[in-house]
Amino acid sequence: MSEKLPRPSGRMHRLAGSVSAAILLIGLSACQTSGPSDITGSLGETAEATPAPADPRRDIATYHERVRANPKDADAELKYARALRATGQRAQAVAVMEQAVLAQPSNKALLAGYGRALADNGNFQQAFDVLGRAHTPEDPDWRILSAQGAVLDQLERHDEARQYYASALKIVPDDASVLSNLGLSYLLSKDLPKAEETLRRARQRAPDDMRVRTNLAVVVGLEGRQAEAETIMKADLPPEQGSANVAALKRLLARRDASRTDTDKIPVAASRHD
Repeated sequence: MSEKLPRPSGRMHRLAGSVSAAILLIGLSACQTSGPSDITGSLGETAEATPAPADPRRDIATYHERVRANPKDADAELKYARALRATGQRAQAVAVMEQAVLAQPSNKALLAGYGRALADNGNFQQAFDVLGRAHTPEDPDWRILSAQGAVLDQLERHDEARQYYASALKIVPDDASVLSNLGLSYLLSKDLPKAEETLRRARQRAPDDMRVRTNLAVVVGLEGRQAEAETIMKADLPPEQGSANVAALKRLLARRDASRTDTDKIPVAASRHD
């Protein structure tokens, strides 16, 4: 544990710029138990509030059979795609949701799932367009608004992204997941003071959320307050898990100079609203 957190300098901008990589739309279950591995953004699910599959490979088999038996079973298609995404099979998840939407083009839950699968696969502009079809101005969905903001951030359209977060926050004031996305947006545009302020608000609302904790610790670390960043990462956790979190944070920050190509960029992992 003698490894030092990197000191802030010009590398702060390199790391902030490198964060705009592929968003993983679901699946932080491993990070929530063994420490964070990535800066974490949120494209919350709008489906039923169920936990992530404990055994996604088993779920792949289960829901694949359900879809084969009834190709218009929207619930099975969403869960099948979610299990595929949880195992890293993102292109396959896109294919599943594309077929589902072709069969039921007006199903907004399927459109939302298709949009998230596209973003998860790096098809950000197409994802934004599809997500826009998943709700209407007359019946806005705050989760989709936040998801659209997160996709816009990946397209480096940060000012536009914040308009979507603002619209989401009008529906759910001070929601931690939206605030976390907003804080990450400020980090991506290298405004660390606003990022820290926003993420502290998010942490007040969700003190146990590992995504928020990780984002805040990264910002604090980039601002040069290494000891405080470590304290944030291990607060209220068993010693072993706290140490694992601190080690993961150090690895994350240390990757700043290695993130020079698209394949090396720091990934943005997902939040959970499914």
